[in-house]
Amino acid sequence: MQNTQKEILSYIENVLTVVVAAFLFLFPLVFSSAFTDLFAVPKQMLLGIVVGICLLLIGVRMIFLRKVQLRSTPFDLPVFLFTIATFVSAIFAVNRYDSLINFMPVLFAALLFFVIVNSIKEEKTILFSISALVGGAAVASIISVLSYLKLFVFPYPETQIQSFSTFGALLDQAMYLAIVLPFAGYVAWPFIGKMLKNRRLVGVEGHQASVRNVLGLGLGFTVGAVLLLIGLGVNLLLLFTSAKPIILPFETGFQTAFAAISQDAGRILQGFLFGSGYGTYLSDFTRFKQATYNLNPQLWSFTFFRSSSFVLELLATTGLIGLLSFIFMGYRFLKEKTMFLPMVFLFIAAIILPFSFTLQVLFFAVLGIFAATQALSHPKRYEDLEYYFVAMKRGLIAAVPEDEHVPQSMQQSTTSRILPFMAMAVLVVLVGIMTYLSGRYILSDMALKNALNAASQNNGLQTYNSLRDAIQWFPYRDTNYRIFSQTNLALANSLAASQPQGQQVSQETQQTILTLIQQSITAGRNAVTISSQTALNWDNLSNIYRSLIGFGQNADQFAIATNQEAIRLDPANPQQYINLGGIFYQLQQWDQAQNQFQIAIQLKPDLANAYYNLGHALEAKGDLQGALTQYQAVRSLMQNDPENLKKINDEIAALETKIGTTAQAAQQAQSQTSAENQPPLGVNQPETTLPERQPLEEIEGLTPSPSPRTSPTTSPSPATSPTKTP
Repeated sequence: MQNTQKEILSYIENVLTVVVAAFLFLFPLVFSSAFTDLFAVPKQMLLGIVVGICLLLIGVRMIFLRKVQLRSTPFDLPVFLFTIATFVSAIFAVNRYDSLINFMPVLFAALLFFVIVNSIKEEKTILFSISALVGGAAVASIISVLSYLKLFVFPYPETQIQSFSTFGALLDQAMYLAIVLPFAGYVAWPFIGKMLKNRRLVGVEGHQASVRNVLGLGLGFTVGAVLLLIGLGVNLLLLFTSAKPIILPFETGFQTAFAAISQDAGRILQGFLFGSGYGTYLSDFTRFKQATYNLNPQLWSFTFFRSSSFVLELLATTGLIGLLSFIFMGYRFLKEKTMFLPMVFLFIAAIILPFSFTLQVLFFAVLGIFAATQALSHPKRYEDLEYYFVAMKRGLIAAVPEDEHVPQSMQQSTTSRILPFMAMAVLVVLVGIMTYLSGRYILSDMALKNALNAASQNNGLQTYNSLRDAIQWFPYRDTNYRIFSQTNLALANSLAASQPQGQQVSQETQQTILTLIQQSITAGRNAVTISSQTALNWDNLSNIYRSLIGFGQNADQFAIATNQEAIRLDPANPQQYINLGGIFYQLQQWDQAQNQFQIAIQLKPDLANAYYNLGHALEAKGDLQGALTQYQAVRSLMQNDPENLKKINDEIAALETKIGTTAQAAQQAQSQTSAENQPPLGVNQPETTLPERQPLEEIEGLTPSPSPRTSPTTSPSPATSPTKTP
């Protein structure tokens, strides 16, 4: 019986090692077009599956050991505190659902650290895991090099580009390769040298076999190091030439981080301690960036989801507590007094560069491998602790080193004997909850991807049905509602436009149009409910109401109010004021439109489209000379854009003819300089406009739904729904 138990335990240990090694090999390689994010979501799914399997195996191992035994490391407390800090920040987040969704991968990554520490405990298993880590990175490097040579490995269109990477971003891959490279050249070689030094000569045949194994191992790591160097070189070449990464300027990241923890009205203390909520940097960027950001000619129109560096992002989203917990990990690493290059690179990178999900997982994986290697050299500091129930006066649970004497009363305690089963039950519940939530999110994301594919094929009905499935699977993602609202509005507009002119529209068709419109509004409001601090959601809702001006009651007031809320959340974005000015222009309120366009110009004095819209507002109110001045400003800014330059020259000529302006007058307002990265010229107008209706239809107002709805309240009949979007 004892031999059988040992065999089972040995089998569990081997399976744990293989599963961890397989993850380290596959993680940089996994991607799939079945998800909205080809690279991050498949990697997150792989991480969740591996962590879940390993936690259950560790639980089974404890049952067969008849004790709760876990390895203790100096990094346990910092990792635990960091995980708790990110979780608390998510609970108090300005966009709670978004933050909790982004917290789940962090939880999996932290659990991966504990899995690695408690799975690889011997020199051979550590070497096996490092080999898998280096091998996966080497294969990713080969794929990147072949893509650079235009030898495409995969048949999918997304992979048929010279800068393709299985990471989705060349910067991520370059950082990954740079961090893994020392494993091949610095960490692995000492193991090989130790094997050569300590080999046992049990005969000539055994000696030769040992030498062959060592030589094979050395050759393998040498080849791996060469491949990593080549891949890193190709990545750096692309990053410095044709595929330069877009990174938020450090001064902007610094400014938004400190503003997020000190200027968040109504939650100053909360924001100072826990930030805006892990994973919600988008709201920090839009709310707290300064108007001077618009002076950057290349980046002013970009919205950033990550800060300039991981440390600054942590400060903004998890506050002082989250940042200190991360610094605590660095402090514990420095106390080890070991120059472990991968961890050194990771901490330096965290200070100067942004971290994607992939690099965060790599951070915890490398930390786990480092702790496992340190345990071999310092077994007293990395002990296996056994946990027992004790009397309440000594605490509820006691941890005792494996090699120390355990009181007989503790060993024979009934509660201590059932502790492994209780630990297993906790792990089963934890894995079950994570599997349920993550599974629904994955299914929702796949349905959303199907909807996007259907939309690209102009299949409106399939888009509608897939989006409804996405919401039903996971009703806590604002993206699902936002796209669903746009789809319903497009279907309503398409159905209305398809009706023959001059003929009476059937009651059934009218009801379908109204249902689609109401569902569009409801979905837009639900997006706002889920992520109320995301300007994009308010902007989307404003566009919906704007499309209903002349169709629904108070649509103009609702459009203005929601646009003003978008401005509150994105006050330095000139486009928001152009949108609001466009609404007033549509309502023929020329003075209000003029005011908004002038604010846009103040925020970005070289934005040609702001002058263009201001010129049209002035022309509409009869100030032709003022309009001409604005058009001339547009012309001076469009010297490098032949198409738009011709357009504005034609409009200037037409306006000069209208007011009888001489050629001399056309030479004024030349003080502007030609600007880069200009959007196309055009009077701001709604993307979709429903036919006017009298009397106006009653539509839902501004008050958001109390909770997200898992499905539309009414579904239009497929028979009367259009099959294509406009």
